[in-house]
Amino acid sequence: MLAKITVADYMATRLVTLTEDTNVIDAIKKLLDHKITCAPVVDSKGHLIGMFSEKDGMRVFLESVYNQGMSGKVGEYMTTETISVDASSSIVDLAENFKKSPVRSFPVFEDGKFVGVISRIDVLRALVAIK
Repeated sequence: MLAKITVADYMATRLVTLTEDTNVIDAIKKLLDHKITCAPVVDSKGHLIGMFSEKDGMRVFLESVYNQGMSGKVGEYMTTETISVDASSSIVDLAENFKKSPVRSFPVFEDGKFVGVISRIDVLRALVAIK
């Protein structure tokens, strides 16, 4: 049964997004307020240009300790080399990718267009939904 489930069945499509000009502290507040581990960074046309995650927030934290200040833009800290998945991919294949990767969420594309984000939690939701 799980083998028939696709990424599109469980991906998040109502996303909290950021721009590269977003202040990093505001970005971290958004992650905390929405209880999410990352947010896609998009350009003015909604195209994905990176991801800002908890890990990127750790870089902000450490830099603020060493440099005695908390400033900067998301574009300075975001991860630009993202691993993406296709919306039609099997959630089982996705689980394999998560098992091999420290990344907690992947951007999802359909026909070359950014359409959502899928996380480890989404995969677990799929597992308990069939039981």
